[in-house]
Amino acid sequence: MSVSLPQTPWEACSRPGLLLGSWPWRSAAHLLSSALLAAPFTASALFAGVEAVHGRGVPLLAAAVLFAAAGPLLAVPLARWERRRLRLVDLRPIRSGHRVPRDAGLRRRLRARYGEAATWRELGYLGLLAVAAPAGVAVPLLVLLWALAALVGLVMVLSGEAPVTLLVIDVETLPESFAHALGGVAALCSLPYLVSFLAGLHVRVARLLLGEGAGGRLRDELVEVARSRARLVDAFEAERRRIERDLHDGAQQSLLGLTLQLGLARLDLPPGSPAAERVAAAHRQAKELMVELRELVEGIHPRVLTDRGLPGALGELADRSPLRVAVDAALPGRPPASVEATAYFVAAEALTNAAKHGGGTRAAVRAWWRDGLLTVEVEDDGRGGADPSAGTGLTGLADRVAVIDGRMLLASPSGGPTTLRVEFPCTLEHPLSE
Repeated sequence: MSVSLPQTPWEACSRPGLLLGSWPWRSAAHLLSSALLAAPFTASALFAGVEAVHGRGVPLLAAAVLFAAAGPLLAVPLARWERRRLRLVDLRPIRSGHRVPRDAGLRRRLRARYGEAATWRELGYLGLLAVAAPAGVAVPLLVLLWALAALVGLVMVLSGEAPVTLLVIDVETLPESFAHALGGVAALCSLPYLVSFLAGLHVRVARLLLGEGAGGRLRDELVEVARSRARLVDAFEAERRRIERDLHDGAQQSLLGLTLQLGLARLDLPPGSPAAERVAAAHRQAKELMVELRELVEGIHPRVLTDRGLPGALGELADRSPLRVAVDAALPGRPPASVEATAYFVAAEALTNAAKHGGGTRAAVRAWWRDGLLTVEVEDDGRGGADPSAGTGLTGLADRVAVIDGRMLLASPSGGPTTLRVEFPCTLEHPLSE
């Protein structure tokens, strides 16, 4: 069984072997470098505070205005550096919450920097770093000094130099020095855990303020949902094609062979005989089944759509429609298979609805691609009044279009005409073959 390595100081604290590993040293280096980095900001804040205490509030007010105005310009590059420095104690990747690229124009970057929430989170991190970073070094340092003083006090008492006063430790007897020394040993043993805990706390706050935050995680989840939905659509389309191919090349060809054999057997039987009538009936049923199977195959995925693309499939769809359909579909290339199939079935359903429910006699089908958007529009001269809730399949069409990030628009006033338009954001994959 494989064991994953700790990624942060907190994970290292929860596992044995912390004292023998590198995490305490990495944590100490991170805390010390944080204090050195925050030193100028800490000194500025202390100076402003002292001036305010002495009644000179103008420097404090000026510092606050300067911090709010110029702080974002300083916080953004500092946060970029901090995300890199964070790798010392956090092996997980961290991404910036900014959405405007660094190579954008200066005016655009400035406007975006002051308007992005990530900038003000980074500014808050800068202020928090100026206050908390010195404390992150002072607390372990005081613990270390106290532990060393306790051990030195024991040595001095054993040497006969009692009473001893070191820092806050006042030792007069040997039992007292032993008690303080045991506490110092315990403090030294716990010091790596304290340093790692403080570094882990810094990691948690830094990831919250310097990363993408909850909104970034939500965006990642939405992107993953969109990608998984696209994969499901592609898998569903591939399965439809496989079923269509198996029916066309397998069941349909077998049924065609059976129909031919029944036709030949009918010629060999005496006309009017009971056997000839039964074979003739079976022959008719086989031919009817051939028609039904052909319609089923076309409903799953028309072969012409695979062979000739959307323009050719729309032309054949117009030829089979009971309406007089004019087709205008000039595409410079082929859209993705899922978009192509959805556009075809939308047009087929719109023509079927126009013939069955619209009462029209003419229709027009137009398809074009412009600026990364494929548009298919079907218009008929029927009586209009199409209602998606009336069971005409429009709701199912809208859901199918929405699955691949498209949208459907319907205009069907009472008295007609009815116009159905679908739009799909896509790129054309390759030119249509002549």
